[in-house]
Amino acid sequence: MIENSSDTLTDSDRELILACRKGNVGAWERVLQKYERLVFSVPLHYGFSREDAADVTQLTFTILMQRLNDLREDSHLGAWLTTVARRHTWRLFRRANREVTTDDDDFVETVSALGKPGNDPIDRWEMTQWVDQGLTQLNERCRMILLALYFDSQEPSYAEIASRLGIPVGSVGPTRARCLERLKQVLQES
Repeated sequence: MIENSSDTLTDSDRELILACRKGNVGAWERVLQKYERLVFSVPLHYGFSREDAADVTQLTFTILMQRLNDLREDSHLGAWLTTVARRHTWRLFRRANREVTTDDDDFVETVSALGKPGNDPIDRWEMTQWVDQGLTQLNERCRMILLALYFDSQEPSYAEIASRLGIPVGSVGPTRARCLERLKQVLQES
């Protein structure tokens, strides 16, 4: 039986959860009124478009409908919904980061931004995990050259890198290009 009355509802999450479980349409409307803007703001905070935010919001409330009976009555809907929205935003972020550009300069700029201050810590963590996963799949020479060129705080010269690796200075650039291409392939496949 679906109820429409929202006259007796308060704003307590417990009452909203119980009323929604009973099929009270007014309770669903109140949940949306109370939390839709909060959920919508999560992907926007991470720089996604309004369309992406709408998708994450729809998915989040769909999951609430599916999991409503699993929620404890004393759950805090705002926190629960925010967590779900954040997880799906991170998935969207990972999916977007897997679509790596074929331009080496853009890729290098993205990877180099990992160490710069001012980036969102969660975004930096996600990107770091993604790049680290790719680096572990490269051979040792590629891993060493990319780490030296893009992650070494001492910013070694090509001559220093060539000396470390025991290769001619003139082969550092071409090796770098091949290793970046391989890393991009690995990251696109993951």
